[in-house]
Amino acid sequence: MNQMKKRHLLFLRDVLIYTFTAFGGPQAHIAVLLREFVEKRRYVTEEELMELNALSQVLPGPSSTQTLVGIAWKVGGLRLALLTFLVWILPSAAIMCMAAISYKMFAGQVKFNHIISYVQPMAVGIVAYATYTFANKFLKTRVSMMLAIGSLIATLILHNAYAFPLLILLGGIISSAMETQQQENELRVKLYSNVNPNKVAYFIGILLFFAALGAVINQTSPFSLPIRLFENFYRNGILIFGGGQVMVPLMYTEFVDAKHYLSNSEFLSGYALQQALPGPTFSFTSFLGGITLGNKGFGIGGQIIGSIVAVIGVNTPGLILILFIVPFWDDLKKITRIKNSLSGINAVAVGFMATAFILLVRPFGGNWIAYLLMLGTFLLLHFTRIKTPFIILIGVVMGLVL
Repeated sequence: MNQMKKRHLLFLRDVLIYTFTAFGGPQAHIAVLLREFVEKRRYVTEEELMELNALSQVLPGPSSTQTLVGIAWKVGGLRLALLTFLVWILPSAAIMCMAAISYKMFAGQVKFNHIISYVQPMAVGIVAYATYTFANKFLKTRVSMMLAIGSLIATLILHNAYAFPLLILLGGIISSAMETQQQENELRVKLYSNVNPNKVAYFIGILLFFAALGAVINQTSPFSLPIRLFENFYRNGILIFGGGQVMVPLMYTEFVDAKHYLSNSEFLSGYALQQALPGPTFSFTSFLGGITLGNKGFGIGGQIIGSIVAVIGVNTPGLILILFIVPFWDDLKKITRIKNSLSGINAVAVGFMATAFILLVRPFGGNWIAYLLMLGTFLLLHFTRIKTPFIILIGVVMGLVL
């Protein structure tokens, strides 16, 4: 028993170290997990790690978080998985919350605004590179290209947050229908027999409950906005396939373009800061929640609540799904219809990311320096091994010196 506790404490220590050294997004995170958690510590085998990573790609939610939580579940069960989630998410979320609280204090200062004028275009360059990378990886067929173009056009026209779930569903249905042969009936029956319908009902019920509660409560009530925020982030947590890069277009369209909870400048500043930090990309939501309630006059206490609501809301669906599905992943991974639907979902996500890039570029107007910074950022990411935190740091230095 003591040996088991020591192993769990050692695991949590390694997670804490990983939290403060995990730069570069999901692709870099998996390499660190392979080196530290497989080769050095042997918490799981390489095959188990790759399967957990594959599962996180199939599920909506934060892929790096889901992979790490899946490892913890295999090492020590539910309790260790939940503790691991907290150790992984809290540091970067707390930093982003403090950034949201202090943003207004610095926003009026000339030097701060000058630095931001260099950093923000670089953040857009990072979005452009992520869009290019996703397109290069997922747009392999005519169907995927048409889905990406269709989602780009639809989101530019509709400007509605509820277009995202419909387009994701449509993309998955189209690719699954066109790429899957008529088979697997027996396997699907076996899988469905393992699914507890009560858990599925709870999962959907949380979303419907908070959506209804936010609609029923009077809009002038101080409780209304935090409840609606939770529903917004929880819903987006269900829709985000492919990691944090896909989060940008969903969040920008809903919180900046449609609901005007925060400005384009605030959004880009928060995203740039998150890119310079280690840990999960989803911690960006902590900044969004804090700024949103700050802009609505809730004060520092309200901003902290906004950050907590955002982080819990966006991470809960992915956390529930990874712990719910890991026990019967061996059956799930055999169903090619699920795998084939993912190609359509990813193609639609590429369209979303292209939409985000277009919307983010618009406010720069005829600022040619901003476009040069975007291009420079893209070229650095594409042709060198310089990581995003160092690129953001370069922007800060340029803002201080020039």
